Parts: sequence; structure tokens; C-alpha cells
Amino acid sequence: MKILAIETSTMLGGIAVMDDLKLIAESRLNVKATHSERLMTEIEHCLKQSGIKISEIDVFGVAVGPGSFTGLRIGVSTVKGFSYATGKPIVAVPTLEAFAWNFLYSMHPVCTMLDARKMEIYTALFKWENEHLIRLINETSVKPAEFLLHSILKSSFDKFIFAGEGAILYKDAIIEIMGNRAIFAPSEKMVPSPANVASIGLKKAASGEFSEPMGLTPFYIRKSEAEIKTKSKN
Repeated sequence: MKILAIETSTMLGGIAVMDDLKLIAESRLNVKATHSERLMTEIEHCLKQSGIKISEIDVFGVAVGPGSFTGLRIGVSTVKGFSYATGKPIVAVPTLEAFAWNFLYSMHPVCTMLDARKMEIYTALFKWENEHLIRLINETSVKPAEFLLHSILKSSFDKFIFAGEGAILYKDAIIEIMGNRAIFAPSEKMVPSPANVASIGLKKAASGEFSEPMGLTPFYIRKSEAEIKTKSKN
């Protein structure tokens, strides 16, 4: 089974092509350009270099958030277009869960953090148990200090792994509260991976966990600025 997975939750973004558990291609680009400018070009490039036609893709995967409002809309819209054009199904993958797969079978809980603006983070806490990733804290949008004082983070776990642009942005606050219990991921693990979205997407596809294209929407957690302004006017 071949999957084309799209990750546009952050500025980095990227795509991956995977066949069962074999990674065929992955492209990531951290430049100041919108995903709408570069996404289709990167998809075309990866497929061409891989010798795979879009019609040969069996399922499309997409990171649905939380993350950049614009990026998520572009990613979801792109897989919807491919699905309608090819008749192939879609699998939706939570961004922070896929991000936690950067630390496969870690002995420490993994806290993935993305910048949510307004002095907040999108974050969740995960733990590997018996080769399964479980949520200790569900995805939320929250101020860093408030999250770091959560009872689970004050619990008996010796160490926590922190990763993501939010962890970089609020590193001093994390150290102040967590002290030497905080482990910060190396730079190459500090960003979400399209290959993880593809890997989880294949597992979901094998289990028949498909998303209906018409009803598929990004997992924003909170309302966009435009929605807030519209509501206030009404």
C-alpha cells in the first residue's frame, strides 16, 4: 500500500511517500514561503523522482493539527483535492501525536509543543507503554506556565522530553519550572516529520480508519482570529 502524506502544521512542512513500512521519499523545507507556493511543486518533484504516479497512490494522509491555521487548511484542502480526483481515501493524523513518534519507545514521557501565538502553546503529553503511544494529557491550547504546573508534570516521572518550536520559544520558562527534569530534543528532532504522518497513516488505513473527505476539517482547538472578529461584530 502506497501513501502520500502531507505535514503543514508548521512553517517547515513537507511531504512523504511510503510503501507499507518502507520510506520512499521525504521532502522538508524551512523557508519563508507559504505552503500554497511550494507544496504542489514538492509533491510533483517527489513523485517524479520516485517514479510513482499520483494514480498509483492508494491512500492520502494529512496532519490535521493543531498548528498553523493557514498551513492546516492548505494541507487538508490538498488531500481533499487528490481524493476527489483519484477516488482514493484519506486518513487524518493528529499533529502532536505524529510529532511524538520522533521519540519512538522513549522511556520518558514526551511533551510536544507548537507555538500557538498570543503567549500560548499547542501541546500534549505522551508516554510509550508496551509499544503503544498513549496520551497522558490531551491536545490543548494553553499558556506554558499553566501547562507546566499540571499535576502529571509535577508527578514522579524523573524526566520529560520537550520538543517543538514552543519548547524552543519557552525554554527558559520550562527550565525555571522543571529544572533538570527537562530534556530538550536535538535540533533534528525538534520538528514534526512527514514520514511519521505517513507511518501512522498506513496503520490507520490498515485498520480502516478513513476520514470522509466532505467532513474532514483541521483540528484547530481554538477559533481563528477571523472567526473571533466576526463573532464580536455580530
